[in-house]
Amino acid sequence: MTDPVKKLPSELDQLPDRDPEETAEWAASLDAVTKAAGPHRAAYLMRRSLQHAEGAGLALPKLLETDYVNSIPTAAEPAFDGDLEMESRITAWNRWNAAAMVTRGSRLGVGGHIATFASAAWLYETGFNHFFRGKEGDGSGDQLYIQGHASPGIYARAFLDGRLGEQQLDNFRQESGGDGLPSYPHPRRLPWLWEFPTVSMGLGPLSAIYQARFNRYLANRNIKDTSNSHVWAFLGDGEMDEPESTAALALAARERLDNLTFVINCNLQRLDGPVRANFRVVQELEGAFRGAGWNVIKTLWGSAWDELFQLDTTGALVRRLREVPDAQFQTYATRDVAYIREHFFGAEPALAELAKLLTDAKIAECFYTSRGGHEARKVYAAYKAAVEHKGAPTVILAQTVKGYTLGKGFESKNANHQMKKLSIDEFKGMRELLGLPIPDSAFEDGLVPYGHPGADSPEVRYLQERRAALGGPAPARRVHAVALPEPEERAFQALYKGSGKQEMATTMAFVRLAKDLMRDKETGKRWVPIVPDEARTFGMESLFPSAGIYSPLGQTYEPVDRDQLMYYKEAKDGQILNEGITEAGAMADFIAASTSYATHGETMIPFYIFYSMFGWQRTGDQMWQLADQLGKGFIVGATAGRTTLTGEGLQHADGHSHLIAATNPASLNYDPAFAYEIAVIVKDGLRRMYGPEAENVFYYLTVYNEPKPQPAMPEGVEEGIVKGLYRFKEGTPATADAPRLQLLASGTAIHWALEAQELLAADWGVTADVWSATSWGELRREALECDEALLHGEQRVPYVTQALEGAPGPVLAVSDWMRQVPDQISQWVEQDWSSLGTDGFGLSDTRDAARRHFGVDAQSITVAALAQLARRGEVTASAVKEAREKYGL
Repeated sequence: MTDPVKKLPSELDQLPDRDPEETAEWAASLDAVTKAAGPHRAAYLMRRSLQHAEGAGLALPKLLETDYVNSIPTAAEPAFDGDLEMESRITAWNRWNAAAMVTRGSRLGVGGHIATFASAAWLYETGFNHFFRGKEGDGSGDQLYIQGHASPGIYARAFLDGRLGEQQLDNFRQESGGDGLPSYPHPRRLPWLWEFPTVSMGLGPLSAIYQARFNRYLANRNIKDTSNSHVWAFLGDGEMDEPESTAALALAARERLDNLTFVINCNLQRLDGPVRANFRVVQELEGAFRGAGWNVIKTLWGSAWDELFQLDTTGALVRRLREVPDAQFQTYATRDVAYIREHFFGAEPALAELAKLLTDAKIAECFYTSRGGHEARKVYAAYKAAVEHKGAPTVILAQTVKGYTLGKGFESKNANHQMKKLSIDEFKGMRELLGLPIPDSAFEDGLVPYGHPGADSPEVRYLQERRAALGGPAPARRVHAVALPEPEERAFQALYKGSGKQEMATTMAFVRLAKDLMRDKETGKRWVPIVPDEARTFGMESLFPSAGIYSPLGQTYEPVDRDQLMYYKEAKDGQILNEGITEAGAMADFIAASTSYATHGETMIPFYIFYSMFGWQRTGDQMWQLADQLGKGFIVGATAGRTTLTGEGLQHADGHSHLIAATNPASLNYDPAFAYEIAVIVKDGLRRMYGPEAENVFYYLTVYNEPKPQPAMPEGVEEGIVKGLYRFKEGTPATADAPRLQLLASGTAIHWALEAQELLAADWGVTADVWSATSWGELRREALECDEALLHGEQRVPYVTQALEGAPGPVLAVSDWMRQVPDQISQWVEQDWSSLGTDGFGLSDTRDAARRHFGVDAQSITVAALAQLARRGEVTASAVKEAREKYGL
């Protein structure tokens, strides 16, 4: 017996042991094996026992790491369903043309990436030939999230199958002429090919998870059968450092998304060097995914390693692979065989003996090139196992060599991500390695030529036949535009009428409108309410029992509030996506729903409501992803403004989201003051996004949590609401020569302006007209279009200029936002311009105190208005001082 091991506290101490003697016998047996055969043998037996227990269905925690070997042994690989020699030739052409395209472009300085696709070529080619369903078959096809830096290889394949020509390849990263190719997957730039933008790293994997989840949502709500759609996300091992990459792994496992596969290209390199220099990224990723509940398949070693593993009768090779850090393994790929013999095999006697049985050529093949991700049979086996696995998503960890086939100057070099071209001699070496029939004469002009076997060649026919069998070309984006019918007018009428004496916040007004629209017989089921665990904050709990909260399991428990009218109801066909505390996840939901019109040919109308502070500031990168993916819908920043959310303080006080939103060309931004304005804006948004001439835009609305009486809609204001400005209340001059000015206000600030209008008239004899500025951004957008038209000889007067033309006095703009927000339109206003806003950090206090602090309350507006008039000589300077004293400023 070995010395007894010191017993550490364990969760097992809490469980009753009904036979302590038997337990002691098992422990003694393990001690005996350890003493007689060594710790490695004991560990092996333990792992095999756990594996057997798992296979027998015993409820045991899973091991988070397995040995550094392939999950699927060579003997267990399925028969390869294809012509391997033909696919090798196709892959060779694609490798060549991808490298040629980037190299030719480099002479113009446009750059590009070669090494990523070189390492991942077989990961894509195997999928295109055997697994990725196209959109011309049954259902929606598969959704492919292509790793952004691999885009040259996808273009090369599209060139081979005839979807792209040489001129387009030569226009890689040269888009301004209208016939170029974007650097990365950008649906807005190449909408017939790309579906998903993926180069804002980390957003691709996050979006892929929620896309797979949304596919199930559509099916469970009986909108579309998506059972034949599989989501494939191609990722780099370095990309997995992004927090978004792993943020939703538990969701995917929890909801059993076996319609999802991650393929992580583990070439062990990120942009500047090793991903995990002193560690092993594959093992780390395996532990993270297994711990989250994913099925993990490791495809690490090519067939050249089979002989080594067969000779490893002591387990020394497996142990050595488990301990060598990634950076050292990269070094082996760049050093001579003598170095490998000394530093790898020389680590222990058993390995040294094994190495004596290996030729230098065998060692070189294993350590320089033979990786699982470079062999079609290995990749095919992994993909087949992934799509056949049920009950959990799958991640494939495929090991490759970055820069594979590009020559010793590229392969495994730290700098290869930044290397943009090969020399002619390097291309000739690549030609020989790939066996391509490209003559030396093709290089005579000093440029590397594109290669193509011919439109009727066996390679192209094979490629096209495989794609036809799988449902057409891929990747591909298809839009079957079907306009939605307009909702019944009665849904909007309630907001047009106002609330009378009853107070209502604009947040509640929007929710009431959405609830009524969700009842519409034609389009109601297409609304997708999305909220990140704040539904009760926004008054949405009334939707729980009627629409239901989506859960693929339904409701397996009795809710604690079951006796209440608005109880917490989950349902398999629930309409609401209540995501918990994850704005990023909710935004990923929105992107999937907002692009369903293209992905699935099913138009959905998502609205995502959230604390406005946690939208454009926290997840603004996803708003750009939404724009790039041509998404549509309503993003609603609730509890908006810097002074409305009392007590929450700086972190919750949003005075700048409209400024950030204004930078996005696809975002139409509105800051409505009244319920009827919301109704008009939403109705117009439905027309613009889902009508016969649908536009690829989305709406950002800010709504407030400040209850106020909602007026009825005045006549004839609809155009002004949509365009961004209309006169809400004209002042009544006390005398014919009374000083006048124009007060422009948006959102909740209109109430301060209306109060200031009364103070100016009652206390100072000044007449003010109050205008509702529903959209500073749309006013600016239209004015810029007018300026652009002028450059082309067309005279157009901006709407804001027309609306305010002849309005007497200066203009004073006020909002619950930074002054830069209304200042966007100042250059097109002919009157003297001034603005007030909530610049600076937020703070905790009452609304009145916060507004006084920022100088935007009614009294501060009154003083600012008098100051403007004093500068023009229309009131005395002493009036300003008097007003400050009167109002205690």
